[in-house]
Amino acid sequence: MVKRLKELEKASRLLEPNSGERKEVRKKVITYSEKFLNDIEKIKAYNVTIGKGIDLLASSIDEKPIGIEKALQLIEKNVDFPGLNPASGGHLAYIPGGGIYYSALGDYLADIFNRYAGVFYASPGAVRMENMLIKWMAGIVGFPKTAAGNLTSGGSLANLMGIVTARDAKNISSANITKSVIYLTKQVHHSVDKAIRIAGLKECVIRHVPMNARYKMEVNELQNLMEADKKNKLNPFLVIASAGTTDVGAIDPLEDIGNLAKKNNLWYHIDAAYGGFFLLTDDGKRKLKGIELADSLVIDPHKGLFLPYGLGVILVRDAKKLRESHYYQAQYLQDALGAEEDSPADLSPELTKHFRGLRLWLPLKLMGLKPFRACLEEKLLLAKYFHAEIQKLGFEAGEEPELSVVTYRYVPENGDANMFNKKLLEAVVADGRIFISSTMIDGKFTLRFACLSFRTHLKQVDILLKILKEKVGSIFSCDLPCIAYSTYSRKGKECNPKRKPQTDPAKSSNSKKAAHSVYHLR
Repeated sequence: MVKRLKELEKASRLLEPNSGERKEVRKKVITYSEKFLNDIEKIKAYNVTIGKGIDLLASSIDEKPIGIEKALQLIEKNVDFPGLNPASGGHLAYIPGGGIYYSALGDYLADIFNRYAGVFYASPGAVRMENMLIKWMAGIVGFPKTAAGNLTSGGSLANLMGIVTARDAKNISSANITKSVIYLTKQVHHSVDKAIRIAGLKECVIRHVPMNARYKMEVNELQNLMEADKKNKLNPFLVIASAGTTDVGAIDPLEDIGNLAKKNNLWYHIDAAYGGFFLLTDDGKRKLKGIELADSLVIDPHKGLFLPYGLGVILVRDAKKLRESHYYQAQYLQDALGAEEDSPADLSPELTKHFRGLRLWLPLKLMGLKPFRACLEEKLLLAKYFHAEIQKLGFEAGEEPELSVVTYRYVPENGDANMFNKKLLEAVVADGRIFISSTMIDGKFTLRFACLSFRTHLKQVDILLKILKEKVGSIFSCDLPCIAYSTYSRKGKECNPKRKPQTDPAKSSNSKKAAHSVYHLR
């Protein structure tokens, strides 16, 4: 047995490279990553994915090591090249993530030391760091000292935790679930709908509250629904508002909803995953007034603080409520009793977790808040700039943005506007320099400008405006193959060559109309 143990020890020692081996591998990894960072402005925001990444599957996991050079080649060709490049300043789709460098160093340190940040007894410093960050964010929101929270993998888990806490705080069970009512709008993020189902609340009565022309919840309609439900012996218990919707960037009337929720004894949950950190700006503070009235709130540092993907936050006004929904004491953890601070494991479904706090704490300490505030204000102004400039090109745009999302579409004089904008989206994505996305609003295929990357500046926005102008002109002049665009082509055929080209969309009749009116997308 001893002989075998020594053989196994020798083989397993490969898992612990020596100083020279670490230095060699680290040097090559840093060289690779530095090349990426130095070339970031030259790298496309999107590369075609068809047939890409296949080589990775051919390199099977087996007994043979391949070395760091070969591994990096596989990563570059099959992982880093194809698809969306979220690190690009040209990423203007969905809600962009971040990836600031100092966060990567925080993750590096967290992974090297492998501190367990789930239980105070195991790593008091790591837990204090995470709790300190929670208190800081609770202070930004305006929550009282009784608040607590948890660093999660993202907004989806954070929404689930908030809704589970609401369920338990309002004593929703099999006995009353079919008569219990949840109020939200159809603009709420899909992770909220998913959380309702996972939390076992799909049998609740779900009320979609009507919205106004700016896609904000109508408070009067909410009140009417509540009153009608009470008359019908139902149990209103939860209202969910948005502080920055994904589709259009709308902020619900947070203060009015909060006051109504308090008056009617409802749990008030706000999804501020996207918009919450705009509280660091003066404009954001004004627009997000009332956010402090929430009972639970979601906010994502991997959005508004530009961190790499994988860090969301749930904040709950009353720590006791969060703890009661997530606490469990196992016998093998009996040594951890009597801790000085809340352990994250007592406030979350997770027991084993990554030490997420270091990726947030390190950049905040190394840079301070000033560059974060400046970057957030820049995004607000870039959205206003794009909103004004896109109309000058003959596009119709939604209302002036509240945050950093702008909706817009080009409406040609003839033909199917939805098909035209689909083709325009395909052309922009195929170009690759800028990546944009779309949504459907009231049956209209609508393009979205979503600005939240710390690498997005005026240069990238001007490039997008130039590309949009070029691609609209190309569609009209038949420089692009027109698929399924009824007026200018037959399905699968080239454009009608007899059609007179219109190469400058800014000179179209749309430009005057768009300059004096706002497209409400309704």
